[in-house]
Amino acid sequence: MRIVAALGGSSLLGCGDSPEASLSRRHIEDAAGVLATIARGNQLIVTHGSGPQAGTPSLQAAFAGGDSYPLDVGGAETAGRIGYLLQQALGNHMPDRDVVTLLTEVLVDGEDAGLAIPSKSIGPVLPMELAWSLARERGWHLSHAGAGYRRIVPSPEPREIVQIEAIIRLASAGAIVICAGGGGVPSMLECRTGKRQGIEAVIDDDLSAALLAVEARADLLMLLTDVDAVYRDWGTDVARPMRAATTDVLRGLTFAWGSMAPKVEAACRFVEATGRLAAIGSLGNAVGILNGSSGTLISPSRHAAEPDGLAAAGSPALLGA
Repeated sequence: MRIVAALGGSSLLGCGDSPEASLSRRHIEDAAGVLATIARGNQLIVTHGSGPQAGTPSLQAAFAGGDSYPLDVGGAETAGRIGYLLQQALGNHMPDRDVVTLLTEVLVDGEDAGLAIPSKSIGPVLPMELAWSLARERGWHLSHAGAGYRRIVPSPEPREIVQIEAIIRLASAGAIVICAGGGGVPSMLECRTGKRQGIEAVIDDDLSAALLAVEARADLLMLLTDVDAVYRDWGTDVARPMRAATTDVLRGLTFAWGSMAPKVEAACRFVEATGRLAAIGSLGNAVGILNGSSGTLISPSRHAAEPDGLAAAGSPALLGA
């Protein structure tokens, strides 16, 4: 089967961790072991968020007193850095498989309303004084985050994966493909020439993963994060995990946009577009997600009964070992 596994930025770095190379390597090594299990006997396409790392190039330039990196260039740099670490770790786990990282452009609509309203948080949480100093100096927009502030930037809808045919060819040939890191490099077509150009924005990685899974004709989209399942009444005394749900049930519930809502939206988009399955759960329990013992399995609304694992929903068991 062809599986798109989307790793949340928090699952790669760890909630509250600083974006240091040693911590990134440790979390990525753990992720690679899980991904290797998923890849055995399957075609695997991996995409990932970038979390605090996404704003690092611009922040470094600001501290050095130089011009800020454009967000498309900074995003490409971050995707390359994380992709390299994932590629190396996966290659060590699976020396018999080719592992490739592909810098991926994702087209957006130049008229997208999301380009006019900064809404996507990037970079680490900064102390108030430093954050407002950078905002004044660099023209950054800020959002309150815990004890400090984070930079917020425009986040348009992903419309097209530019390198999708290359991704499909590589996956079909047996390579594990790491692509669309951090949501992909946001690009648009220049009206006069039709040439692609990068833009000052960051694409939501979950929504980009859904588009990638649809265009890659995946059999399963796995959204892997640091939470074990989708919960009803999250943050209350009666919170309980949902082991299976249809898209209409999920769309009837409310989730926090800063955490679970984008993943639920991405899962629903993929399932509604393809009639196939999506799953949300923790990276550490990915094997359990595949055998139906963990996570939340999302199926199309036309299914009258909630599925009990992948096999009951019409897909064969994925674990071959």
